[in-house]
Amino acid sequence: MADSGKDVKSPEVADTASQSEDKVLAPKEEEAKNAATSTASGVADEMFSMFGGGAKKKKADEDRGDISGSAKAQKEAEKEAEKDAAKEENPEDEVPESVDVDFVPVIHLTEKVVTKTFEESEEQTFKMRAKLFKFDKEGNDWKERGTGDVRLLKHKENGITRLVMRREKTLKVCANHYIVPEMKLSPNVGSDRSWVWTAAADVSENEPEAQTLAIRFANSENANLFKEAFIKAQQENKTYFKEVQELAKSKETEKA
Repeated sequence: MADSGKDVKSPEVADTASQSEDKVLAPKEEEAKNAATSTASGVADEMFSMFGGGAKKKKADEDRGDISGSAKAQKEAEKEAEKDAAKEENPEDEVPESVDVDFVPVIHLTEKVVTKTFEESEEQTFKMRAKLFKFDKEGNDWKERGTGDVRLLKHKENGITRLVMRREKTLKVCANHYIVPEMKLSPNVGSDRSWVWTAAADVSENEPEAQTLAIRFANSENANLFKEAFIKAQQENKTYFKEVQELAKSKETEKA
């Protein structure tokens, strides 16, 4: 065949040339794409900034802890919450401000209240626990007056002795009279630890009243000790009551 004057390449050579051109164009196209992407991203960031936003942060920036906007406010709120929790756990760390308050007491408790028993001028010469009874004339039987300590109290000035008995716990008086010479202490029927006597003027109920009384002790030994102290007080009071009687007679004579 005649030569037409043009270079005719074989199919193999043409394919090789085409591949070479593709290799040369590929990097350029990649660069163009990257440039377009960067430009578009820049435009988007500028538009986002116009409306109060900011450029999108890279992951590296987020890893550095770059905090802004609501995330920063949330972080500060969490710190404040941790501080409040620490204060609640350790309230002693907080020192309250001292406030000077002056309270005036309504009642001054320095004053002692003295309760008088009317026994302050007497001394105790006998004391024994016992049970006291009173004879009830209307019912014709014995009524219990109370249980407690029966005591003989001697006045420090005139030397006269009286019998006083108070109920235990309540301390209410159930017997209170002078031991006069006319009294007679008699054993109670059927008992060696009980005595009976009559008081012409017992003032345990405030007003003088004639009472027939009976007293019972735990054993006969205690009963005998009471009898001895009772009789001794009668003898000592005899002199006093004798003087009182003589004084009363002399006053009646003067009036006559």
